[in-house]
Amino acid sequence: MACLSKERNPEKTHSQYCIFVWELGTPFLHLEISISLHARTLSLPLHIKIHRSMSAGFSEMDATESKSQRRPFSIKLWPPSQNTRQMLVVRVTDNLTTKSIFTQKYGSLSKEEAEENAKTIEDVAFATANEHYEKEPDGDGSSAVQLYAKECSKLILEVLKRGPSSKDEKEVLVSEQVSVPHDTVFDISKGARSFIEAKEAEETLEPLKEPGNSYTKICFSNRSFGLEAARVAEPILASIKNQLKEVDLSDFIAGRPEVEALEVMNIFSAALEGSILKSLNLSNNALGEKGIRAFGALLRSQSCLEELYLMNNGISEEAAEAVCEIIPLTEKLRVLQFHNNMTGDKGALAISKVVKRSPLLEDFRCSSTRVGSEGGVALSEALDTCTHLKKLDLRDNMFGVEAGVALSKALSKYAGLTEVYLSYLNLEDEGAMAIARALMESAPSLEVLDMAGNDITAEAAPIVADCIGEKQHLTKLNLAENELKDEGTIQISKAIEEGHLQLKEVDMSINSIGRAGARVLARVVVQKPEFKFLNIDGNFISDEGIDEVKEMFEKFPDKLGSFDENDPEGGDDEEESGEGLVDEPELETELEKLEVNKEE
Repeated sequence: MACLSKERNPEKTHSQYCIFVWELGTPFLHLEISISLHARTLSLPLHIKIHRSMSAGFSEMDATESKSQRRPFSIKLWPPSQNTRQMLVVRVTDNLTTKSIFTQKYGSLSKEEAEENAKTIEDVAFATANEHYEKEPDGDGSSAVQLYAKECSKLILEVLKRGPSSKDEKEVLVSEQVSVPHDTVFDISKGARSFIEAKEAEETLEPLKEPGNSYTKICFSNRSFGLEAARVAEPILASIKNQLKEVDLSDFIAGRPEVEALEVMNIFSAALEGSILKSLNLSNNALGEKGIRAFGALLRSQSCLEELYLMNNGISEEAAEAVCEIIPLTEKLRVLQFHNNMTGDKGALAISKVVKRSPLLEDFRCSSTRVGSEGGVALSEALDTCTHLKKLDLRDNMFGVEAGVALSKALSKYAGLTEVYLSYLNLEDEGAMAIARALMESAPSLEVLDMAGNDITAEAAPIVADCIGEKQHLTKLNLAENELKDEGTIQISKAIEEGHLQLKEVDMSINSIGRAGARVLARVVVQKPEFKFLNIDGNFISDEGIDEVKEMFEKFPDKLGSFDENDPEGGDDEEESGEGLVDEPELETELEKLEVNKEE
């Protein structure tokens, strides 16, 4: 049986709860789960005893907290941490190799064989318990812990009864009845893109019909299902829908006539209706409004969806409104990707309602969706509620300054943001500065900053540079296709000069940069220990300047992009005519003295 037992130490309140598994009165394993909580308030619906072994490291507040301050709480006992699982493997190994009444009776294993069996035992027990837990995700995990312990105990005894393997035996088996868990992913997307018809469907989907299969994810992407193939798949999918957690139906009706494609979608939707999915991918299908509604039965039945992918689906304003109507429950949604659709402003208004209903959103992509200022403002206001956001991608839309300023208000709340893609949004200096100021006060662990193609000039450079200077975790910086010129480029370079040891990529191509800016930027980035690639092509760098930059990268030529699109004779009209020119070395000296002034 499994039990938790308790040992008291009045001087400590930090506890580790230890699971013991007993078989015929002998403990097979000792599994510790660290829980930084007060034991006397712990209440678990387990028919077990509690053992508490003490560990140091509590704060004075914990040690001195009065009884009256201790309040009941609920905890999750499942899943165990990786450290706990590894510790269990060690315990199982010990039980298979050390002296006990069981090893005396059946014989012990060599350390190497015991370690291999222990890993398999733990994998099997964990898979069994985890499958049980997923059927009751709102529970505290106690029954999963009991099953985990019970399975480990059973498998240890089976291995010992089997005895040591013969020397020529190359495979380690737990028992004739127990094997490593079956594959959980069924994927037919490999190979050439092609149609699939009824006969091939029967053969290809045969593994899904096997009793007791463990598939929790299916991927039918890259295979185009006809009507007869869909009818073959229908009863098979219906039979396993309760075990499925992830469904990928991206690009599965390519080349089919509209009438047939819609019927196929209806069949798949009906077969999977009522499944409890965590992830659903319908990307790369020409859905439109009709397609969204064809999947209505499936979409309406989802209340636990965490990831939804609707990329390149031809979703118009009407289709976006259908999405908003058909998917009313998105409280658990963490990923919503809506790339490359023809949504427009009115469609964005509908999508913004979905976003507003998704407070746990961590990854939102709405790039290349033809969204203008009105839709951009609506999305920005909706994103204001998504304070858990880690990745935001709004590239290639027509937001403009007003939407950029609205977006900045949301960005100021994203403490966990690590990637932000805001290129080609027509932000201009005003929008770019508003966003830079917002990011300066948030996103301390920002890794990717992409603001290419926004008509950002040297006037906005000081604020943008201040922001970049604060982001010491930055790995990729993209400010291509702006108008920063030498002055702005040098200010950006100064911002990343100190620290920024994780920086790997910088793209400042097409920025009207001359020799001075190129030299300063190259000199700064080439010294970064993790640096991989600098792109400053498409600028106005003189031949001498290019030679100097290449010399700096002499030991790392693969880290410097080409200069195929560079125009050494380019620049402002007045420079080309000779008017207003100053001595180039003097200009470089003055520019390189530029400092990044922190905004008050």
